[in-house]
Amino acid sequence: MDFQNWIINMTPSFTMFLTIGIVWSLIWKGIALWKAAKNNDKAWFIALMIINTLGILEIFYIYVFSKRDTTTNK
Repeated sequence: MDFQNWIINMTPSFTMFLTIGIVWSLIWKGIALWKAAKNNDKAWFIALMIINTLGILEIFYIYVFSKRDTTTNK
């Protein structure tokens, strides 16, 4: 079976699952990239841009690694 026939024969539930996964990933990636840019985390920005983990790495960055001590920046 070639690629074109595979795409045509995909089931609607698989297509919906794939679409939800892409949207989910793009939302988390956008938020994480915005936070990395705001925090001037160049290494994280590059890693988040290249590595695709369906939002898992992005969620870890947002809730764990992007937390900064704001009192030291004043």
